[in-house]
Amino acid sequence: MDLFGEKRILTVSQLTSLIRGVLEENFEHVWVEGEISNLAMPSSGHLYFTLKDAGAQLRCVMFRASTRALKFKPRDGMGLIVRGRLTVYDQRGDYQLLAEYLEPKGLGALQMAFIQLKERLAKEGLFAEEHKKPLPRLPRRIGIVTSATGAAIHDILNVLNRRFANLEILLYPVRVQGEGAAAEIAGAIRDFNRLAAADVLIVGRGGGSLEDLWAFNEEVVARAIHQSRIPVISAVGHEVDFTIADFVADLRAPTPSAAAELVVRSKGELATEVDSLVHRLRQVMEHRLAEFQGELQLLSRSLKDPTLLLGHLSQRVDDLAARLTLALRGGEERPSQRLQFLVNRLRLQNPGVEVERGRELLLGLENRAERAVWRRMDSAREGVAVSAGKLEALSPLSTLARGYAIANRLPDGAVIRESGQLMAGDRLSLRFFRGTALCHVESCKD
Repeated sequence: MDLFGEKRILTVSQLTSLIRGVLEENFEHVWVEGEISNLAMPSSGHLYFTLKDAGAQLRCVMFRASTRALKFKPRDGMGLIVRGRLTVYDQRGDYQLLAEYLEPKGLGALQMAFIQLKERLAKEGLFAEEHKKPLPRLPRRIGIVTSATGAAIHDILNVLNRRFANLEILLYPVRVQGEGAAAEIAGAIRDFNRLAAADVLIVGRGGGSLEDLWAFNEEVVARAIHQSRIPVISAVGHEVDFTIADFVADLRAPTPSAAAELVVRSKGELATEVDSLVHRLRQVMEHRLAEFQGELQLLSRSLKDPTLLLGHLSQRVDDLAARLTLALRGGEERPSQRLQFLVNRLRLQNPGVEVERGRELLLGLENRAERAVWRRMDSAREGVAVSAGKLEALSPLSTLARGYAIANRLPDGAVIRESGQLMAGDRLSLRFFRGTALCHVESCKD
């Protein structure tokens, strides 16, 4: 009743509106935990579910604007911690919790999202070993996808310059954290592949929190790495940090500096290996030549001495002649056919024929051995020339021969890469392909 004793009659809508005002005013910011059930997400993008425990249940709704920020996918039976405000749905007269933030109970939202995406991509086979591509043995061009101002790019460039100074390096600068970073990283990987601009890619950034590294846990980055035809090295954070990109990449490096160590061997190591190969090749050639010489000597020894052969044959002729003489002296009559037969046998056993055959066989064996030795030497010489050519093409001297020069500041000898390192009056030593020159800096321009 009012002050004058008259009844105040409310409509259902008015009463519901009053109740909603009371709830929204007194339960504007609440945290609730429970088990999710009756989960539904229609085409509108809103999320509808019931939060329950052993004694009660609460209807909940999360509008599309809030669901877009979810890093994980809620499921029936999952324990949740929900932040929101109480309100009333007028059409049904039900009170409900308008959820603004969801967090898995016992795990952070990012950690749950990481686990869910890892399990899903593993089932699709994105982490399988058969998809891993080998790194090139000696890349000529290395692509790097990272921030242009972060510590990672400086660490990578320092290591690469120390190991192999004249490698060609292409930097594709991207954001590595924050909104839109994942799309930029994935786009950079796709651009490198579209242009075939590198032999191998290093994708990564320096250390940070799970939130800082999250761009490398996004599905769009994982898909881009998996679809890359260029081998990808993932170099995200520190050794203890693991991201989805690490599992998809062809090789995981514990740090950006380690990625630079893995992508190319030092020039000194390569030169040592070439020297070792040349030494092994020389040993193989000498061994094969010794084998051929041994075979030639063995074949030579197997040939009979022509003088000995002639002696045996002459002895045989004398024996036959003596027998013929005895037969004639004994008055034995031999038909002319028998005499002719003996003469023919003597001709067939002529020692000159056997000597000529032996000489031809010896010459043939000598020619074969000589041709085999020269073929071996030509093949080995070509291999050494190819290896030497590759090493020469990568030598810094070949770069100087094309008209470039190396500038060193005096007296500390620092290598100058940009004019900002110099001041007027500085002394420089310029090294050319042949010879050096001493210069004085009069002025500097960017």
